[in-house]
Amino acid sequence: MFGLGVGELLVILVIVMIIFGAGKLPEIGEGLGRGIRSFRREIKKPEEIDITPEDEDGEPVEESTKSDS
Repeated sequence: MFGLGVGELLVILVIVMIIFGAGKLPEIGEGLGRGIRSFRREIKKPEEIDITPEDEDGEPVEESTKSDS
C-alpha cells in the first residue's frame, strides 16, 4: 500500500491520535469516508453536455421558427 509498512502506518496513526485525540478519530474517518463515496459517485456519473447556444450574457438563445414561404 503505497510502499508503507506496518511500522510506518502505526507511527502515522500515533501522530494523528496525538494531534486530534481519540475522540475526534471517528468523526475524521466518517468525513473521509463520506468524501470518498461522494468522489466515486461523481466519477461514475455519466457526463451530461449542454449544447444549448448562449448569447454574450449567458442566456439561452431562442431559435426562431420562421417559414420562408
